[in-house]
Amino acid sequence: MKCLLGKRRGRTAAFLPLCCLFLKILQPGHSHLYDNRYAGDKVIRLIPKTGEEAYALKKISQQLKVDLWQPSSVSHVSEGTVTDVHIPQNGSQALLAFLREANIQYKILIEDLQKALERGSSLQPQRNRRSLPGYNYEVYHSLEEIQNWMHHLNKTHSGLIHMFSIGRSYEGRTLFILKLGRRSRPYKRAVWIDCGIHAREWIGPAFCQWFVKEALLTHRSDPAMRKILNHLYFYIMPVFNVDGYHFSWTNDRFWRKTRSRNSRFRCRGVDANRNWKVKWCDEGASVHPCDDTYCGPFPESEPEVKAVANFLRKHRKHITAYLSFHAYAQMLLYPYSYKYATIPNFSCVESAAYKAVNALQSVYGVRYRYGPASRTLYVSSGSSMDWAYKNGIPYAFAFELRDTGHFGFLLPEMLIKPTCTETMLAVKNITMHLLKKCP
Repeated sequence: MKCLLGKRRGRTAAFLPLCCLFLKILQPGHSHLYDNRYAGDKVIRLIPKTGEEAYALKKISQQLKVDLWQPSSVSHVSEGTVTDVHIPQNGSQALLAFLREANIQYKILIEDLQKALERGSSLQPQRNRRSLPGYNYEVYHSLEEIQNWMHHLNKTHSGLIHMFSIGRSYEGRTLFILKLGRRSRPYKRAVWIDCGIHAREWIGPAFCQWFVKEALLTHRSDPAMRKILNHLYFYIMPVFNVDGYHFSWTNDRFWRKTRSRNSRFRCRGVDANRNWKVKWCDEGASVHPCDDTYCGPFPESEPEVKAVANFLRKHRKHITAYLSFHAYAQMLLYPYSYKYATIPNFSCVESAAYKAVNALQSVYGVRYRYGPASRTLYVSSGSSMDWAYKNGIPYAFAFELRDTGHFGFLLPEMLIKPTCTETMLAVKNITMHLLKKCP
C-alpha cells in the first residue's frame, strides 16, 4: 500500500515514513456483531501544537482509517484543535509508535473500548427498560422501545400529545413526531425539537424522551411549564436518523450516518447534518461516500432529511424555534455554521443563548461554551440549523450535550439524569424567551 504522507520539512517530517512501516498490518477488520468487536480498541486525544503536527495527524488519520470522534472531519484538524480518535486494536500500536517517534503529545481517554461499553451497561437487560408503566428514562432505549413509548403516550395523554408520521426512512421505517401542547387556541406558535440526527449520539434521543416526560409530569405544578404548553406547540422527533440509530444498536455502536446505499461505492450512508440545501457540500462536508461527513449525491437526497424539510417548509409561518440535540462537546451553537458572518438578529439570539447556558450551569456547575457554530466549533455546510434559520425560523440552535471527551459517545447511563436535568433548564429558558417581546 502506498504511503501518502508526502514530504514535509521540520522535525515531524523525519518520522512521517514510520506510518508506512505499519500500513501492511493495519486494515481493520469489521465484525458485524457487538460481541468483542471493540476489544482492545482505544480512544486517544491529541492536540497538535504546530501546523506540522496537524498535517502529520491528518495524514496518519487518513492512512489508518481512524474513526474520528472529534472533530467530525480531518479537514478540521489544525493547530490547537482537540482531536479524539477511535483506533482499532490492530492500528493502535502503529499510531502510538508514530506519535512517540514524532514527539506528538497524546492522552489515552479509553484504554479498551469493549470494556468501556460493557461497563456502561448500555445494552444489558434491565428491569423497567421495556415495561411502559414504569418506563425507565435513565437508561438508553432501542428504536423499537422508543416508538412503543410514543404509541403509549399517544393513547394515555391524548389531551396533550398527538403522534403522527411525516414519512418513511430509506429502509422503510416510519418517521414519527410527537406534537406536544394544550389545544387552547386555533393559532399557536411552535418549537421544533429533533434528536439523534447522528446515530451514535445516544444522549440526544434520551433527552427528547426526558423533555416529553418532564412536560407531562410538571405542567400542572410548574407555572412556567404550564405557560409554555398553553402558548406553544412542540413538534418533537426523538429519533431523526431511525435507520442509523437502529444500526448503532445492532451492528456498529459508533455508526454516524444514515443507511442509504450508493450505486458506485460499497460505503453506505450520508451525514444527515450535511445534506440540507444551504451551501450544500461546501466547506466542512465531504464529497466521498465513505467519509463520515459525506454530503450525499444532492441536497435532501436522504428521505429523512426531505421529510423533515418538507414539514418545516409547510409549517414555517408558525414555527418560531428550531432545536437540534447532538453530542459531544458541551456547547450551545447558533447560526451561521457555514460562514463567519453575523446573523441579523444576533443580539436577541445571543441573549437567549447566554441565559440558557447560565441556567444550565446553575444545576451542577457544568459549563457550556456558546456562540456562532462556525467560530465556536468549526465551519460546516449543509446543516439543519443553518437551513432552518435561512428558511425563516428566527431562533435556531444546536446543542452539543455532555461530555467533553472523557466518555465521548459512551456517556454512561448514570449521567443521563444530570445531563437531561440541566439541559431541560436551558430549553425552558429559551422557550420562555420566545414568549417575551424579543422577535
